[in-house]
Amino acid sequence: MSKCEPAAPGREAAAGHPRRHLSRWSPTERTVSLGDEEYPVHLRGVPAPPERLAVAGRLGPEDALAVALVGSRSPTPYGAAMAERLAGDLARRGVTVVSGLARGIDIAAHRGALAAGGRSVAVLGSGIDVLYPPEHEEEACLMVDRGAVISQFARGAPPLPAHFPVRNRVIAGLSLAVVVVEAAERSGALITAGLAGDLGREVMAVPGRATSAQSWGAHRLLREGAALVESWQDVVAQLPRRWQECLGAAPPREESAAETAPDGEAGERERLLRLLGEDALGMDDLIAASGMAPSRVAAAIGMLEIDGLVRRQAGQRFVRTGRPRRILSHRSGESL
Repeated sequence: MSKCEPAAPGREAAAGHPRRHLSRWSPTERTVSLGDEEYPVHLRGVPAPPERLAVAGRLGPEDALAVALVGSRSPTPYGAAMAERLAGDLARRGVTVVSGLARGIDIAAHRGALAAGGRSVAVLGSGIDVLYPPEHEEEACLMVDRGAVISQFARGAPPLPAHFPVRNRVIAGLSLAVVVVEAAERSGALITAGLAGDLGREVMAVPGRATSAQSWGAHRLLREGAALVESWQDVVAQLPRRWQECLGAAPPREESAAETAPDGEAGERERLLRLLGEDALGMDDLIAASGMAPSRVAAAIGMLEIDGLVRRQAGQRFVRTGRPRRILSHRSGESL
């Protein structure tokens, strides 16, 4: 059996907890103790670190250059896109992206790092053999090969609410900095940020829409002095100099077929439409969240306005006018 091949189905755990896959991580699963060389260097330095960690995958010296990205479990499209883009940009430069495998911002960050060919570490709020949420199996398997999945809880431990603040302390302890990408006022991501501050880690936040409840927690952090993040450069600028010097150069990115083919323009318009909703976004927001060049965003928005799918508001802000319909390729005149 492959180390990530699903185990034979078993009974569901009580109270709606996910099915246990007791053999999922073998043969890579092992216990790393506080005195072991593999034990994460930053976590070892926090007060009362976990005595032992269950680890599936590999924790290497390169994982000391780590940044955590955390946030809402119900992000806006803008927030999810920003998390994925930030994680990818950091991972391409050798930064290990740490998060909690949760729905929303966490999984967007993991996906961004993995898609960029980088490393990512997931910290579970359950036993190492209890994958939660279970739909993130594919990403967890990829991290076993290009990073690690870790837990301080005993095998079989369910994802109880009390486990997650403890898990969040490990996320903060593993990392040089914590970046919050969208968080409501009572979000668990704010607990992680508070723990990071207590441990002397850098705390940063991505600004969002003033009208969105998912932005209130991040905006509170910014008012309290967290560093504002709009790009990977903003994150790196807050790291200690010795770690900035460890950063690698990003490999050249190949243009995708969607960007070079004639119908790539329609794909770009589809991408912007997915980001837009009832709340207006500015040009800078769209450029940051889409990862597109400013000239391409301006051209695509112009065509969406002509098609009547987007309305321009004061201050160069844009909203979607209604349910998106199929986008026309203006070169071919055919719907896509």
